[in-house]
Amino acid sequence: MSKPSQSAYFIVSGLSGIPNIKYYYVFLLFVYFFSVLGNTIVMALICLDRNLRTPKYIAVFNLAFTDLFASSALVPKVLDIFLFNHPYIPYSDCLTFLFFCYTCLSMQSFNLVALAYDRLVAIVFPLHYQVKVTHRSMSSLIGSFWLFDIIANFIAVGLITRLSICESVVINSYFCDHGQIYRLSCNDHFPNYVLSCLYPVLIYWLPIVFILLSYFCIIVTLAKVATVHQGLKAFKTCIGHLLLVAIYFIPVLITFTSMEKIDPNTRIINLSMTSVFPPMLNPIIYTKEIKESVKKLFKIRRQSKIAVRI
Repeated sequence: MSKPSQSAYFIVSGLSGIPNIKYYYVFLLFVYFFSVLGNTIVMALICLDRNLRTPKYIAVFNLAFTDLFASSALVPKVLDIFLFNHPYIPYSDCLTFLFFCYTCLSMQSFNLVALAYDRLVAIVFPLHYQVKVTHRSMSSLIGSFWLFDIIANFIAVGLITRLSICESVVINSYFCDHGQIYRLSCNDHFPNYVLSCLYPVLIYWLPIVFILLSYFCIIVTLAKVATVHQGLKAFKTCIGHLLLVAIYFIPVLITFTSMEKIDPNTRIINLSMTSVFPPMLNPIIYTKEIKESVKKLFKIRRQSKIAVRI
């Protein structure tokens, strides 16, 4: 069997030719700066404050880490390609870009599942929370998500390497997109097509179904055993997570379900914003406990300074 003929490079052209796109690059720089700043602060506070070293905040830490990693893997390269006009990407670099972008973006979805599991057990099975949601169980859950995510994206990259790219080398996306690449091949790409159909189901649809079912159980439980005041108080602990779910899933699902009806440029802008916007907002949403942690740290430092002076 002959070795697939592989292109030496790809040309990423998804954001080219869009009117006033330079303002979008300014927006990307703004988002990237605050994503890095916010997620770094969240990770540092969780490490420094023992009160935040709970199973829930293992998931929050992992979310901040994933967001930081995702922003750093995607935004600088996108700006290099389109702002500094370097659209030519070597074949191996393109596959590396694909792997890290897919891994980070899909891990964001799994992080939301882990946080939904935490809220489900805390409200539906409160007496068993300390037993069911431990540091070990949450770490194992997140570790299994990482393992599945990495294996799935290694498979995606492996399936690309078997293709012969003998037509166009232009990728109409904002990064090295699996779907755009396999459509450039001239040999059998049916396995890639199957993966492109399974991937949204595993990464988006199954997680959102689990999250919706978990909140259905939460609402039913609160309606049965709690007063209105108690129910609202318990449900307030879910507001931050629900905002994250809405910000992440709604634009993605709208785009995937309306793929044929959306203008290609609109689709690219929408998906790119979905990739970069949640990492900036995620740290802001967990402000209540983070603010309390910051206040405690400053209070402790002030007290130690006063003690030293005395």
